[in-house]
Amino acid sequence: MTASAPRHLDIHILHTLPYSNLNRDDLGSPKSLLFGGTPRTRVSSQCWKRAVRLEVESGVGEAAVRTRRLPVEVARALADRHDWPVELAEFAGRHVAAAAGLGVDKDDLTVLVFLPARAVDELVELCVRHRGDLDAALIALRGRARPQAKKGESVLPAAQVKELIGGRNSITALFGRMLAELPESKVDGAVQLAHAFTTHATEPEIDFFTAVDDLNPVEATGGGHLNTAEFSSGVFYRYASLNLADLTSNLGGDRAEVSAVTEAFVTAFLSALPNAKKTSTAPFTVPDLAYVAVRGDRPVSLAAAFEDAVSTRDGAGFAKASRRRLDDYNAKIGLLLGDVEIAFHGHATLDDGPFHALGSRQRSFPELVAGALSAVNGLPA
Repeated sequence: MTASAPRHLDIHILHTLPYSNLNRDDLGSPKSLLFGGTPRTRVSSQCWKRAVRLEVESGVGEAAVRTRRLPVEVARALADRHDWPVELAEFAGRHVAAAAGLGVDKDDLTVLVFLPARAVDELVELCVRHRGDLDAALIALRGRARPQAKKGESVLPAAQVKELIGGRNSITALFGRMLAELPESKVDGAVQLAHAFTTHATEPEIDFFTAVDDLNPVEATGGGHLNTAEFSSGVFYRYASLNLADLTSNLGGDRAEVSAVTEAFVTAFLSALPNAKKTSTAPFTVPDLAYVAVRGDRPVSLAAAFEDAVSTRDGAGFAKASRRRLDDYNAKIGLLLGDVEIAFHGHATLDDGPFHALGSRQRSFPELVAGALSAVNGLPA
């Protein structure tokens, strides 16, 4: 394998989850897919990506907000922090939407926006600076049941409002943004994150449960509530790829910020877990194995290693066999691709056995992250 300028950082994880339901469909069942002719349990990329994003925000000290409630939040801040009359504050919130060319349904936007959290405060300050214009516009519309600016027409400066809503920070640079109403605010995300799925066949299990009414008389029988819920368990293959060139471009070439965001993302992807049903299942396991490759050629998913579902042997479960399968498949992919460009690859696992195709063995996840980060920064691993 030859080393070259790093362009892609691939993260592969095998993660055993006990009885849980991290991601439900519209009927409450664990999400699923058919792969290799066998049913598997699935956790959607959107579900796991949100959990990762929240941890990244904590790691880098920046946040982004996805919301339809922008007019409401602007109005609330004006009323609570600046003592504006409620009618004027709500009018200002609707003018923010109008200036950006965004539709409003009742009090909410008709579309979700994804913007830096600080942009909400900056929009509030913009309204404060233009209070006189907003006052005059509201007076001119007095007598109407619901004074409201027309879409695209506002006393607020449209260019400034659009610039604030379309502003970037490390979170939007990492995860991207698409808003048809503000095409100039589009950011192509640097992260591609796959749906997680079990390496083996699964079937959901139905749990019949009851809740006791504590104030029932002693002679009363039965529960106060009866219902069923579905759960699943298994060894999940998780994969994400970070395009380092795109991240560098999105962050304006700031290498220090690229390094910090990369570290925060890899760390978060290793540790983040969706919270659904956590109070009734506590599925707080850590990954069994993580393999990271910093590549100069292209992203390479190893999902196809599990197209043929892993089966149990001698009661050994699925985890160990899944780890061996990943190692064997990566060895074959390496031969197939030939002398590919890899700046670093390594793994960390609780398994004592050797994994020759998964690069250098690291003692811990922090050491694995550090090794990958050295390659990203162009330093010896």
